[in-house]
Amino acid sequence: MFMQGRFVSRILCGIMLVFCCCLEAGQGNNGKKDFVVSKLFADHMVFQQNAKLPVWGWAVPGTKVSVKLAGNSSSAVAGKDGKWMAWLPPLKAGGPYELVIDGPEKISVKDVLIGDVWICSGQSNMEMPVRNCMNKEKEYAAANYPSIRQFGNTKLIAYEPQKDTRGRWSVCTPKNVPHWTAVGYFFGRDLYNKLHIPIGLINVSWGGTRVEAWTSREVAEKWPRVKNEFDRLQYVKENRKKLLSGISKQKKDYANARKKIAVLEKDKASQKKYAAPGFDDSNWKTLIGTRDYDEQGFKGYHGICWYRKTVDIPAAWAGKDLLLSPGAVDEIETTYFNGEKVGSRGSFEPMVTKYWNQSRVYKIPGAKVKAGKAVIAVRVINVFGQGGLSSNHDAADMYLRPADASAGRKISLAGKWKFDFVYNLPPKAYREHPKITNLFNGMINPLIPFPVKGAIWYQGESNAGNAYEYRVRFADMIRDWRTRWNDEFPFYWVQLANFQSPKKKPGVDNWAVVRESQDATLKLPKTGTALAIDIGEAGDIHPKNKQEVGRRLALVARAKLYGEKDLVYSGPRYKSMQKSGNKIILSFDHIGGGLVAKGGKLNRFAIAGADRKFVWADAVINGNNVVVSSAKVKEPVAVRYAYEINPEGCNLYNKAGLPASPFRTDNWPVPTQK
Repeated sequence: MFMQGRFVSRILCGIMLVFCCCLEAGQGNNGKKDFVVSKLFADHMVFQQNAKLPVWGWAVPGTKVSVKLAGNSSSAVAGKDGKWMAWLPPLKAGGPYELVIDGPEKISVKDVLIGDVWICSGQSNMEMPVRNCMNKEKEYAAANYPSIRQFGNTKLIAYEPQKDTRGRWSVCTPKNVPHWTAVGYFFGRDLYNKLHIPIGLINVSWGGTRVEAWTSREVAEKWPRVKNEFDRLQYVKENRKKLLSGISKQKKDYANARKKIAVLEKDKASQKKYAAPGFDDSNWKTLIGTRDYDEQGFKGYHGICWYRKTVDIPAAWAGKDLLLSPGAVDEIETTYFNGEKVGSRGSFEPMVTKYWNQSRVYKIPGAKVKAGKAVIAVRVINVFGQGGLSSNHDAADMYLRPADASAGRKISLAGKWKFDFVYNLPPKAYREHPKITNLFNGMINPLIPFPVKGAIWYQGESNAGNAYEYRVRFADMIRDWRTRWNDEFPFYWVQLANFQSPKKKPGVDNWAVVRESQDATLKLPKTGTALAIDIGEAGDIHPKNKQEVGRRLALVARAKLYGEKDLVYSGPRYKSMQKSGNKIILSFDHIGGGLVAKGGKLNRFAIAGADRKFVWADAVINGNNVVVSSAKVKEPVAVRYAYEINPEGCNLYNKAGLPASPFRTDNWPVPTQK
């Protein structure tokens, strides 16, 4: 009986082992089947040419699986974890073929092409679809490229590395292309028109994400100052059910609150009350106009708030037209002078927030201007992120002055304002956001080791908070991917576009440092960058000209990877400087036939002496050099060019029409460096 019991026990254990392995294997297809193939291997797929081709999936341990493609065959046996992987020999570009996978059942994958496959990753500017680009109808009509395909990878946050992806392949047609990554599509289209081989695009992108989310835990946990990030990750992992509970009620409460804001926005009585010069604001809080209200005691507030400020109108201004600028307001604003509306930007219903972070300038008719006390009131509606007056923190954007600039001084509005929140939205329903490592787990790990030609990347906006450190983490992520693919494939990215209101004085901000960090990453082999410094939009973080972004990325690939040796793929890049009296002479690489001041006089050069105080400089092209000087700086030691979030008008190009990369000659400390 004892032996018989042991025998039965072993049988039961064996059955349980097989059952558990089946469950494990079934995770590749959400647990629905015992024999599954990774979703990468599906109709209309593109395989990488001239590379060994893996085909994989999951089955009951010990199951034999064979694969056939273009006259070649291979086989594999599912291991203890249920995974099987068969390798086919390299193939040249061509097709279409049929991939046959034969196991417990036969699976036929049709319309398989062999060509070049590119990973397209990053945040919202990579995710941005063709339907949001300029000339979209024209692009739809021309999207007849059956040899270009996209694998659209469904977004997935995961706390452990996942086995399979959730995407699907689609063919480039007028119906499909509106939903594709625009940067990826225009890049792939330019390559196809030059190479005439199939192009596969694997779109793994997610708006608002940081580089940390796309990096594996093994690499990320070696960085300094990440303990808090991993603590938050663990907290969410352990409390997901609790955090996600009650979402329907939260959504309903939030929707009702938004309706109330829409009503309050049109409440003339309320507006008249808070804008009136005689309104008693003595119990309101005092805030600084050039700082977001989040920074001053109202963190996380969204809804309707009011700012009020009393100014003294000089007698000389009486009866004269004035210009009033409340700053670069975030997001929707209405401005009043002595109780009367003088201007507004944006609206809540329908939601129009495109004016956020842009300076406003309103004209006050002279008939309304009297000497003495005057009250300026600004109503702000903010529903996303931080908010308030002058969100670009530029005091020069906040003023009251005569319309005739020669008529007298201006009054700065950058100081103290009386402030109160009239209506605060409740918190939005909890939504699971990408955190450190969990997009690598959910969206990158399932692709490995599917062979690729290379990767293109558009990201960095969300890393402005650690802009200097980005050069380390970005480079680590690239090395991480290459290590896991066991392939030092090319990696090309887009340098951040110009954005927000241009500064009136030379300054430095986090986006300039992100661009510098991106350039620092060029030290890695087989890397390249495409500039977008001249094709951004001040009021939109998602500029619509993605056609030029894709073209410039394709130039980099064509020159550095596909061997077009005489192709100019980069604008001028700073090489060295030489002092000559009160001037600094700059030299450049990638002059592309010569330097050009596009549109006239060179702009956005700044110069400083040993005091490190930069002023705008005079800059002229002299042969292949640029000579920079300023009457205000007798002993210059450093030059910066386009070193700001929006160097609008920066116009140093080469004759090939490509813009110069922003740079600085100094190594002085910059924001986020510590």
